[in-house]
Amino acid sequence: MSADDVRSQVQALMPGVIADLEELIAIPSISFPGYDQEPVLAMAERTLEKFRDAGFADARFMDVPSGYPPIYGEIAGPEGAPVVVLYAHYDVQPAIESQGWTSDPWTPTRKADGRIYGRGASDDKSGLVTHLGMMRAFDGRPPVTLRLILEGMEETESNLEAFVEAHPELFRCDLFVICDMGNIRVGDPVMTTALRGDVSCIVKVSTLEHPLHSGVFGGAAPDATMALARLLTTLQDDAGDVAVEGVTAGPWEGADLSEDDFRAMADMLPGVGLVGTGTVADRLWAKPSINAIGLDTTSIADSSNVIHPTASAKISMRIVPGSDPKKELAALVAHLESHAPWGARVEVTPMKAAPPYRVRTDGPGYAAAREAMAEAFGRPCDEAGSGGSIPLLQTLEDAAPGAEFVLWGPEDTAQARIHASDESVDPEEIERMIVAQVLLLTRLAQG
Repeated sequence: MSADDVRSQVQALMPGVIADLEELIAIPSISFPGYDQEPVLAMAERTLEKFRDAGFADARFMDVPSGYPPIYGEIAGPEGAPVVVLYAHYDVQPAIESQGWTSDPWTPTRKADGRIYGRGASDDKSGLVTHLGMMRAFDGRPPVTLRLILEGMEETESNLEAFVEAHPELFRCDLFVICDMGNIRVGDPVMTTALRGDVSCIVKVSTLEHPLHSGVFGGAAPDATMALARLLTTLQDDAGDVAVEGVTAGPWEGADLSEDDFRAMADMLPGVGLVGTGTVADRLWAKPSINAIGLDTTSIADSSNVIHPTASAKISMRIVPGSDPKKELAALVAHLESHAPWGARVEVTPMKAAPPYRVRTDGPGYAAAREAMAEAFGRPCDEAGSGGSIPLLQTLEDAAPGAEFVLWGPEDTAQARIHASDESVDPEEIERMIVAQVLLLTRLAQG
């Protein structure tokens, strides 16, 4: 089929693809501990049914020691055809009302801008239906050997890495297609070529044996919350760059963002400045970033006139491709332990050391994907990074040495608001991504 034929065929399939997406958005498949398990299991069952109907007749749940099961399936292609593994996930983030949703997160809602709103609309139920649409375009008979892996724990403590390590033979392939990404802007194609890693720890600052009256002792006795605040400020310099000695940083070569574009994407308040130095792309994809993502101290509601004896924070530092997560975490811990103000006692508990990832861009699979993107979107394809982390990629590479990776999807950075309130997806972006995947597999089959 020509590219125009593919577009026409996919366009005809879109009503069914969107109906699938809306059905899946309505299932609150939150994989986090403490949430109802039944919707996640229902989501898994419905996803399995849809992929069996689309051509993966042998798709099935795989046994895992704990957590929600991954779905695996395989379709044999012509003899000697390339082997491609498709990835997406069926679980979603929580949708807390206080985040500021303007429509019910579990009711798919088409708004005036044409986008479909709801939790998981982009991340990553749009990835699921992109794969479904591609399968239907081939009438369930793709021109390559396809293997399918759909994860049920991506948004929390993943159980897929251990599964891959235990069953590497299921993941040996020529190309992984990870449909859990997106372009920076709708209609403007990019290939994601770099992901930052994530190291984190909990730092506890202690200054007193017990609380003290803030009037009687204040002015001489150190407040642990204030000590923690001073410690946190040492993690960045005055410009906002990470000030932890020994962490890796570098420049970004590829697509960039203007400061005005970034401000609009981030919905920054008027007058608030960006942090860091270098281009916006440098700051997002080639330099580390650091944030206090959680604080434990007395709440305002429970506050009284006392000096706090302890305070804690969870620190997350995103690290750049090419860096060693264990070394980066060790540098962060060493910084926190050596910058305590007033001799405060500091205890640091390491939590995570997830590796970054850089996509190899010199192989035939990547070249075919880039050409497919350009053809599907009708304009040249650029390269971009992502500040998000997918530790699974390194595990997949270890299981299939030499395999290439394609990271893409319908989750545009500018408007999708994944993990936040009013998450949404542009249906036309899903359509273009289905076309791109059909063209990719066709190109691979043609050699």
